Amino acid sequence: MNACMNEGAIIEWLAIPAALPDAGARQVAEARQSQLTKPPGALGRLEAIAIRLAALQGTEQPCVDKVHITVFAGDHGVAAEGVSAFPQAVTAERVKNFARGGAAICTAARTLGAPLEVINLGTAHDTGPLERVKDCHLGPGTANFTLEPAMDVYQLGRALGVGRHAAERARLNGAQLFIGGEMGIGNTTAASALACALLDAPPEHLAGPGTGLDTHGVTHKIEVIRRALACHSTHHGTPLEALRRLGGFEIAALTGAYIACAHIGLPVLVDGFISSVAALAAVRLCPGSGEWLLFSHTSAEPGHRAVLEALDARPLLDLGLRLGEGSGAAVAVPLLRMACALHNEMATFAEAGVSAATGILPVAALARPCASEKSE
Repeated sequence: MNACMNEGAIIEWLAIPAALPDAGARQVAEARQSQLTKPPGALGRLEAIAIRLAALQGTEQPCVDKVHITVFAGDHGVAAEGVSAFPQAVTAERVKNFARGGAAICTAARTLGAPLEVINLGTAHDTGPLERVKDCHLGPGTANFTLEPAMDVYQLGRALGVGRHAAERARLNGAQLFIGGEMGIGNTTAASALACALLDAPPEHLAGPGTGLDTHGVTHKIEVIRRALACHSTHHGTPLEALRRLGGFEIAALTGAYIACAHIGLPVLVDGFISSVAALAAVRLCPGSGEWLLFSHTSAEPGHRAVLEALDARPLLDLGLRLGEGSGAAVAVPLLRMACALHNEMATFAEAGVSAATGILPVAALARPCASEKSE
């Protein structure tokens, strides 16, 4: 993209319709679930997860062995308003920790056997060149959105494109599931402000402690968001413009990644509050993209529940997590893997010689010893 691009050029690819889940694969998966050796519905939501993944992946045997994780980092000009318990220098230090492999998401990625890429979109403090960190510098963080738009049109377009290309790389590398993470001091303030604009909600309903603000700090944060909303009040109704004015580099990148995943048919496991606000922006910009989003957990951040409700989302976990980085989504991956394993590997009634109507094994089957008994 060049500096002369206009808004129409930014949204051109965003307007591509999302891919449609495979209805035939869904029907086959539903039929298999009805024949597995268990009472109907006995595995609860694990059954629905497997069926949905089958439809999204277009296969009778869904699988999430190959997970791709991308963490987007960027600073926020609104940090100058004192909305975080930590200084802005922490963003750069966290990026360095990603490069060293010392962050929670690094540990989670290793545990899952998942490739992890980290993309620095612009920090206020220079990190210097880092191995295992892609540098897509858009500036030293966004502008202070209490005074002006967080991003110019060029920065917004670049950030969305960075997310798009991350999703496309994941697909080219054979990913079966995409996880996006974020890091940036001040980004719960940006996410709260953007969510307020998209949901037409007051900041006191959505803003929370973020990195650990006390009651006074949260009150101040609410007032800062209120000022920002007033500054950009005539643009709340346009999702793309709301994202440009109130979002952040990493939030825009996540939004672009989610929309691109919907375009190319790659399921997404959404992380916590900030990632869910990006998902909300993605759904507002590309309505069909919601079909491709699964939600990992309910964050401790108070605004998350309101965003999840607006997305009609049912998260898998509620563990009080609030770290970000994609860590909550990574924690939920084993549940998806278990859902797939149960769906793919359990015997059907026919395979087990069981009556589907009664669930009773025939006498001959009862007389046969199991493998462990044979070996004794």
